[in-house]
Amino acid sequence: MGINIDKNYGKIKCFCDKIYGEKIDFEFPSVGATENAILASCLGEGTTIITNVAREPEIIDLQNFLNRMGAKVKGAGSNKIEVKGVKKLKDVSYNIMPDRIETGTFLCLSAITGGNLLLENTEQTHIVPIIDKLEEAGCNICASKNTIEIKAPKRLKGINIKTMPYPGFPTDMQAILGATLTTAKGTSVIIENIFENRFKYTRRINKNGSKNISRRKNGGNKRSKKVRRSKSKSNRLKRWGSISACRSRCKRKDNY
Repeated sequence: MGINIDKNYGKIKCFCDKIYGEKIDFEFPSVGATENAILASCLGEGTTIITNVAREPEIIDLQNFLNRMGAKVKGAGSNKIEVKGVKKLKDVSYNIMPDRIETGTFLCLSAITGGNLLLENTEQTHIVPIIDKLEEAGCNICASKNTIEIKAPKRLKGINIKTMPYPGFPTDMQAILGATLTTAKGTSVIIENIFENRFKYTRRINKNGSKNISRRKNGGNKRSKKVRRSKSKSNRLKRWGSISACRSRCKRKDNY
């Protein structure tokens, strides 16, 4: 594409005079790589064809946003995206899609506390794998066009999870649902296929008394009768969500 890349002491610098259309084939359907390839191609010269792309709803939303600005992007949601470069983009007002990971986090917080919760301004078609797993764990979920209502049992059932590229179970929800299952009946098995370091959160929730086993891509949660309070901190959103899920079972207040 004509872009020069310098890597120096953990920093990446990209620079070029012009960006040219090119054929790009990803080895793995990465969301971030797909988004960056689309953004880089919008104001380039010629046509860029990107294959084996991520198909997440966020990619479709990005395409819709850029096209509103005057870009020429098509194919989002499929395995192939085509971007025709334009000379400029225009200012627009645009409402982004509901955050599916935020929606899933609230559902898990309701599930681990045995609560009832009604979420509005949601899109249930974006989180079908999350809903399916929560229902498998014993939750009663009623989803309509813009709302999702969950009624959780007093104690969840252990389930198995395997993360996959969309439309499979999202890796960004693995830590949060994994923490939710720490007080479920039986043993839950989690297989992580996307992000190799996703199990780092287990060290934090083990401090709360969870009987958790983690090794490489596979992890297991055994039922913990009681989750205790402990001081924790996190600099990552998903890890914070998993800690919050465990903390929601503690009776006493604590600091994050």
